[in-house]
Amino acid sequence: MYSETVMEHFRNPRNVGEIADADVILRVGDPSCGDVLLLFLKFDNEVVADVKFRILGCGAAIATSSMASELARGKPLDEVLKLTDQDIADALGGLPEDKMHCSVLAVTALHTGIMRYLAASGKIGQ
Repeated sequence: MYSETVMEHFRNPRNVGEIADADVILRVGDPSCGDVLLLFLKFDNEVVADVKFRILGCGAAIATSSMASELARGKPLDEVLKLTDQDIADALGGLPEDKMHCSVLAVTALHTGIMRYLAASGKIGQ
């Protein structure tokens, strides 16, 4: 049902934790399944310098949050904004159709966090 990469990120998720001086902290959830993601982002020169997360969710939610954090860390903001839920699923070796909402949750959190940062820093309209 799950790829070995999904299972690896579920068993050993990357970037779990908090960033004390995060530029953005946001909480997103999926009411249909109960997953709740708390995302911490730190930026430096239009790059995602650090990303950490805490999640209450299923194995797929943990794995997609872990992979999303890996795909975003160290990348320019414009590159991260181009990430899709399918990119996250593909990086994990695929997800069952009924678990694709987990990758949507992860990518939505990243995009929302970046947009909040850009708005707060005056780089885009409020």
